[in-house]
Amino acid sequence: MMIKNLKKAAERILKAVEDSERIVLYGDGDLDGVTSVIILKETIKTLGGKVSSVYFPDRETEGYGVTKKALDFLKKFSPALLIAMDCGIGNFKEIKEAKKLGFSIIVIDHHKVLDKLPEADIIVDPKQKGDKCLFKELAAVGIVFKLSKLLLKEKMTESLRKNFLELVALATVADMMPKVNENKIFIEEGLGYLETSWRPGIKALFETDFLKDYNLHEKVSKIISMLNIRDVEKRLPGSFFILTNSSPQELVELIADLREKQKVRKEKIKDILEEIERRISKSQDSIIFEGDSNWDYPLISYIGSIVCRDFKKPTFVFKKLKEESQGTVRVPSGIDSVSLMGKCKNFLITYGGHAKASGFRLKNENLEKFKSCLIKNL
Repeated sequence: MMIKNLKKAAERILKAVEDSERIVLYGDGDLDGVTSVIILKETIKTLGGKVSSVYFPDRETEGYGVTKKALDFLKKFSPALLIAMDCGIGNFKEIKEAKKLGFSIIVIDHHKVLDKLPEADIIVDPKQKGDKCLFKELAAVGIVFKLSKLLLKEKMTESLRKNFLELVALATVADMMPKVNENKIFIEEGLGYLETSWRPGIKALFETDFLKDYNLHEKVSKIISMLNIRDVEKRLPGSFFILTNSSPQELVELIADLREKQKVRKEKIKDILEEIERRISKSQDSIIFEGDSNWDYPLISYIGSIVCRDFKKPTFVFKKLKEESQGTVRVPSGIDSVSLMGKCKNFLITYGGHAKASGFRLKNENLEKFKSCLIKNL
């Protein structure tokens, strides 16, 4: 069975292209969101359409998903078709606001649906009620790839299909989706094309000296680690610049820049991990719940994964801002982080994600109440 509303989304996009409507592509700044935007952007271009704007929110300054700051920037493009990828399923207030601004909205997401759906025109999410597709664990990029095939039909050449599958494989692995069913097929086929890719950015990555002594899977792991650095400049992540650039000289400079940022990132992660271990050394709590105003928000997802793996406890790591905190959650197998937070949603501004990996935002005054509620409901 086809994913619910996938055909409807394809028809709406084709209408926008045919009618020369303005199209805005909106993606999360991680590799899943970035590759989803790239595939749909290149698909629309192949159809003869034009994308008016691409937007990725800076999680540290804006938060996750469709944000107020983003809408303030994008409203100049309205009326337009706004397509949110790898986010949006929990942005009830923001999508309502976007509709008021004159946007027609498609949400393409793979995160767990909360108590209700946002008021988007079309929602594509295998986890929504009434979806009869058999496999529901695709990354957002896997859903967008299926959408692209529907849109392009015979225009999906074999070389274009292979090129898109390279991106699907990278992002599916990066998003830690289960390597089974369709994901297994996408990963095995897509990874097989990487070393002979004609995409200049991927080619440049594989030609870098620091990867020459590794096997394919080690190379892929290191490339993903680099591309998942969520530095957003001019509203675009470094991974977007690398994967869409065709200038050899610029690519050398971009990759060198990300390599330097990666080294700095490693040191910061080491310092934060040591600090967390020091803090929790005397704690008997059933969860790990730590945050700081000095921690870089883009690092906390990786840190949460390491702490959860090492201590085998539900782990909540957050960046403390002036009035609010935003954080990431990682949990051991058998615990659903989204359902757990749902029991404490009264203390939260927003929350959502996958069962094993998710995120949240709340007022600082509710931090201890949220922590107590989590412990009580675990």
